[in-house]
Amino acid sequence: MASELPILYIKTGCPWCDDVIEYLDKKKIEVETIVVSGNREAMQEMVDLSGQSKAPTMDWHGEVLADFGVDELVPFLKKRGVV
Repeated sequence: MASELPILYIKTGCPWCDDVIEYLDKKKIEVETIVVSGNREAMQEMVDLSGQSKAPTMDWHGEVLADFGVDELVPFLKKRGVV
């Protein structure tokens, strides 16, 4: 069953991932977080979705933002009326 929440793919030890999670928490924006480190199936899902293997990658109900930091996330969320 597909999640109702946007999906955030992250890697352990990724400083950009940590920054994005901190920002989303601060703004109280709920996402489903999937750790792709050591999880081949999740990593393949992220690669199939985004065409690349870098994290963080977000799937916002079919709209994908790949390999980003908070600076790229803010306009992406603003465009969706979230922040």
